[in-house]
Amino acid sequence: MSLPRFYPIFDDVSWLRRALPLGVDMVQLRLKDKSADEIAAQITEGRDLCRRHGAILVVNDHWQAAIDAGCDWIHLGQEDLDTADLNAIRQAGLRLGVSTHDRSELRRALGLRPDYIALGPVYPTILKKMKWEQQGLGRLGQWREAIGSVPLVAIGGMSVERAPGAFAAGADIVSAVTDITLHRDPEARMRAWIEATA
Repeated sequence: MSLPRFYPIFDDVSWLRRALPLGVDMVQLRLKDKSADEIAAQITEGRDLCRRHGAILVVNDHWQAAIDAGCDWIHLGQEDLDTADLNAIRQAGLRLGVSTHDRSELRRALGLRPDYIALGPVYPTILKKMKWEQQGLGRLGQWREAIGSVPLVAIGGMSVERAPGAFAAGADIVSAVTDITLHRDPEARMRAWIEATA
């Protein structure tokens, strides 16, 4: 399947209420430090919002809640892969995205036959502390050669201005977080993203 080229990540379903009416076609819900009940409620609302707008919802980490809610996509980091029931995820028919940061993680991810592979941080990021330095556009090109036809997501320090370079280096999709959520006008920034990736 062909995936949208713009892929924002949000930490609360309230962002989906703002993004989806603008025409955002693929979002990740990355819920941290919330109770199981709140996670379930937000995933359910996110699922319904995305279906109403014809968008793709990707649930980060919470694979069982995603299965329980009948979602279509899950994203797992490398640590998540250690504990997730990958057989249950596949049996439920969920599509799978996987984070990678080095070649050993890439080999592991490719062995899972993922529906996309993310590489990051392409640029320095303030979102979370990471042991990896910025990967750079050159590494994106290396990943493009290594993964064949698997869609490649560029993440980490991405902005509207940096997106063309990521696409030129081989990314199929560019993911943004703080470029939107910390912007003085998030709606205007999302419109700029949509225009830049149309």
